[in-house]
Amino acid sequence: MSGEIEKAKQYHIGLKEGDVGKYVLLPGDPARVSKIASYFDKAKKIAENREYTTYTGEIDGIKISATSTGIGCPSAAIAIEELIKVGANTFIRVGTAGSLQSEVQVGDVVIATGAVRQEGTSIQYVPPIYPAIPHPEVMLALKKAADRLNFRAHLGITHTKDAFYTEGNKELPMAEIVEQNWKIWERANVLCTSMEEAALFIIGSIKKVRVGSILAIIGSTWNDSPIEKKVGIDESIQIAIEAIKILEKEKIF
Repeated sequence: MSGEIEKAKQYHIGLKEGDVGKYVLLPGDPARVSKIASYFDKAKKIAENREYTTYTGEIDGIKISATSTGIGCPSAAIAIEELIKVGANTFIRVGTAGSLQSEVQVGDVVIATGAVRQEGTSIQYVPPIYPAIPHPEVMLALKKAADRLNFRAHLGITHTKDAFYTEGNKELPMAEIVEQNWKIWERANVLCTSMEEAALFIIGSIKKVRVGSILAIIGSTWNDSPIEKKVGIDESIQIAIEAIKILEKEKIF
């Protein structure tokens, strides 16, 4: 019997059906999962394997989980693929990002309306012409939650990349091209840059599940300061939780 249970567990995240709620918050950092779980009632660590740590609990009687995805699209794609297999269907990435616009300030939050696909994972699912967009119900619930909590939130397009240390690095062989790319995204009114949105949105669209994202702005990439201070994270967690309450109350899905 124990062998059958072990076989039912997903290889990377170490979870089986029933371990998580249909709502899952997705931070990158495993250490942030316990922080998110501190907002839950009856929070319990369910699994910990590689970069994937999962807690499950309740919010107003709603079963809810948080699973870390690690850094970047490859590990985030594995997380959401396996979470879907064990029964989750609504996901909110709760992450951090660097601003690409001067009006998007450190400590603000950004609710993604789409993502530039400048990464390598999503193109292994669909061609680059396919858009990476969040589920509208999740996006609108996040906006409603931010307004209800009176937190400063921007709605707009985000940028997804694979390489972190290309930001402001003048010694790279492609430094001039990288700098030109940043200017393009700034001029195109892309609000911020992060490392997971594109793959999560693409997989969500393909798998017919709901995915959204809220990002705490912790640096100013437009000013060559991608990390300044970790602020806005508690606000983004609270907005995500409030959005789940809204989604559950409205019974949209």
